Amino acid sequence: MAEIRDVAEYILRKQGSMTAMKLQKLVYYSQAWHLVWEEKPLFENEIQAWANGPVAPRLYAYHRGRFTVSPTEIKAEEPLLSADEVTSIDGVLGFYGQYSAMELSNLTHAERPWADARGDLPVGARCETPITEAAMAEYYGSLV
Repeated sequence: MAEIRDVAEYILRKQGSMTAMKLQKLVYYSQAWHLVWEEKPLFENEIQAWANGPVAPRLYAYHRGRFTVSPTEIKAEEPLLSADEVTSIDGVLGFYGQYSAMELSNLTHAERPWADARGDLPVGARCETPITEAAMAEYYGSLV
């Protein structure tokens, strides 16, 4: 199983510098679709339903305080991605990579996993509720 830094580093190497928000959303979609396509998680880290969309706090710790993240700023110790993991991430980048951070944030807001995790919280309210792997697998699996 990949580490979240492996996934983030791979995305940055493939796409180049991007906003931290866009990186978070691409990592989220990589996890969600890997759950659907491979029926197992891509990485073990929790993803939470923050105000601007899904965020993995572990990844946030690596880019905290930066608006933009470059390929040299998040380095995996020894990036080890399997062929299936690379295929999942590449599939996500092929579909979602063209969108801006705001477009990806808006998209996640319109989808059940994030919305259900936030419940009735007001717009912009702080939230650390996890978006479960089961919720991601069920929702994105229903789209195929």
